[in-house]
Amino acid sequence: MALSATSARAAVKADINVTPLIDVMLVLLIIFMIVTPLIAAGFPRSANPENRPEGEGEVKLGIDKDGKFWLDLGSGPKQIPDDQLPERLQTVYETHTQDKILFLKADQNIEFGRVQQAIEIARGAGVRVVGAITEQKQTLTKKKEGG
Repeated sequence: MALSATSARAAVKADINVTPLIDVMLVLLIIFMIVTPLIAAGFPRSANPENRPEGEGEVKLGIDKDGKFWLDLGSGPKQIPDDQLPERLQTVYETHTQDKILFLKADQNIEFGRVQQAIEIARGAGVRVVGAITEQKQTLTKKKEGG
């Protein structure tokens, strides 16, 4: 029993194999389910941050609620325009030979993209470590009265 040419053509299917597509989509779904809450959370708020005295020569970069940069080199924070921040940080970190640490404090209501922009500028200026300055959560403690 030989197959004719017409019956051989009918046996070939031109359907797309969707199994690899489904596998890729499930992996992407899992990745987005894990990453999305981390992005939405922003900077962590520490319940019990360590009280650490400020060291001499620490460089602190702040971002206020309007997204403006503030640079504190130990003499108090001064507002820095966006276009001057890279060269200002570069001149600061050219003199630092050992520790190239930047402490970053950002308002909790700004977009994370602005924080990421600040980190990229700092990395380009020679910063090796970026530390986040967090605020302690405020808790109200009531004293029991009469007992």
